[in-house]
Amino acid sequence: MFGLGATEMMIILVLVLIIFGAGKLPEIGSALGKGLRSFKKSVRDRDEIDITPKDEDEKDK
Repeated sequence: MFGLGATEMMIILVLVLIIFGAGKLPEIGSALGKGLRSFKKSVRDRDEIDITPKDEDEKDK
């Protein structure tokens, strides 16, 4: 996984625990999950672009 071994992953986990504390980890994980879910949804769903011409009356307003 990204060229990281088990030792490197453990060091990163310990650093995250030291920096954020055990109480904040569920909040961080939840926010990360929501962000990834939102990103995947936006990539998967196509936005349709409205290309219908506008009426002359609407252009003047």
